[in-house]
Amino acid sequence: MDYLKSPIYVSKPSLPDLQDFLPYLEQIWESKILTNNGSFHKQLEKELAEYLGVPYISLFANGTLGLVTALQVLGISGEVITTPFSFVATSHSLLWNNIKPVFVDVEPEFCNLDPEKIEAAITSNTTAILPVHVYGNPCKVERIEEIAKKHSLKVIYDAAHAFGVNYEDQSVCNYGDISILSFHATKVFNTMEGGAIICHDANTKKQIDFLKNFGFASETTIMACGINSKMNEMQAALGLLQLQSHSANNEKRKAIDHFYRKNLNGIKGISFLAQPKNTVPNHAYFPIFVDEKEYGISRDMLYEKLKENGIYGRRYFYPLISEFSMYENYESANSANLLIAKEVSQMVICLPIYPDLKLAEIDYIIHCISGFNQEKEINLIL
Repeated sequence: MDYLKSPIYVSKPSLPDLQDFLPYLEQIWESKILTNNGSFHKQLEKELAEYLGVPYISLFANGTLGLVTALQVLGISGEVITTPFSFVATSHSLLWNNIKPVFVDVEPEFCNLDPEKIEAAITSNTTAILPVHVYGNPCKVERIEEIAKKHSLKVIYDAAHAFGVNYEDQSVCNYGDISILSFHATKVFNTMEGGAIICHDANTKKQIDFLKNFGFASETTIMACGINSKMNEMQAALGLLQLQSHSANNEKRKAIDHFYRKNLNGIKGISFLAQPKNTVPNHAYFPIFVDEKEYGISRDMLYEKLKENGIYGRRYFYPLISEFSMYENYESANSANLLIAKEVSQMVICLPIYPDLKLAEIDYIIHCISGFNQEKEINLIL
């Protein structure tokens, strides 16, 4: 299989034709408005709210700043229950707000925060729950809402993976008090960098918009200790163009997901997540889980063999957040309380998936995984 001329990475950003972007840049150059809630910024907020079916959306320079700001606008303090199985930005946003993360184990079906283990972690200092829709698969939102109401807790969803995901005929971002999206280059919808906060009422959006612009309410009035986290006009313009192709790109992802499922099924020791019920997914990731005893080699050996053959998957998420130095001394970081999260973090590899991934490349990836399992030699010419 010598057709592979360059490495296959876990993700590759979808970009429009450069010629289609130039008229937007010309408008920016003509207006001289580069940031500060310009016309493209306003238009993208409007079009995204309509496209996603959400009431209010505030654009940010990146998703992490959205997480930090969401905690501030809701007045979160003390302790927040969250997952150890996520990207570090989830918990870093808590530390930036001087909030103590309390890690709770995940459930095995979709690797999301296990709601049945939340109540045991609640203390008098708990003010919120911060779950993650891991790989874009919805958390058990009804159960989490029930627990939050019972204990008067806020719910902030890290929906970085969940752009365009619908659950029970509505956006998954309509659940909880606030949801945060990421528009990073690796995401299904990107603005190079970028992110957003989704909320449910005009007053909350107003407060969010104060906080992302230094706290300014007017030229001479500062309402809060805000920060500069605004999305600029070039990011917003790209987002408007990206939105036009998002549905078509999602269909391509869906086809890749189907091909993986069909052709990896039956390889001994390789498993993957079921498709969630009552959900329109976005096919943001395709994680596989390696059972060393069944497959014959460990996850890490497979990961390295794939790299040797030009395939760069990612071990999302390994190590657990709770194992990093700034978190490892928290009582809740004890791996004895995070058994499922620990297990899946040692088994997972996310395979390449993006709209421009070619069928021959997918076939090659599957060929490699199957060949390693059968201890065949895989020859590659880069």
